Amino acid sequence: MPVDAIGSPPPPQDAAITKQQTIDQEDFIKLFLAQLQFQDPLEPVDNREFLAQLAQFSSLEQSRQTSENTNDLLVMNAASQALGLLERQVDVQGLGAPVTGTVIAVQFTASGAQLSVRSAAGDVSTGIRLSQISLVKP
Repeated sequence: MPVDAIGSPPPPQDAAITKQQTIDQEDFIKLFLAQLQFQDPLEPVDNREFLAQLAQFSSLEQSRQTSENTNDLLVMNAASQALGLLERQVDVQGLGAPVTGTVIAVQFTASGAQLSVRSAAGDVSTGIRLSQISLVKP
């Protein structure tokens, strides 16, 4: 079972699914205004509860931004790892028999970096993920 290299980003999710599972700032404000509009005038909700809700949403938004920034950092780290392997000799697992060769190209796809490796015999293997590299030689 291939395991992604350190810093490899998680697989991208469908934007429509992500949108359905989360509430954004605009949706929260709509809910908040609806709550204000339909509250009982004889027993209004305490201001502290509203402030607590706003603070909680603010905290969730900051957490979401931190998560997004961390994911971006992981993508950049994986790209850096892949580019650092150019012109290096590597051992590759997961292609049947282990292959030893030189990384000649890096291609970036939605699922992450994919390497092309030329063996000593001149054969080129493409679509190699960072997780398939078992050894990098000096």
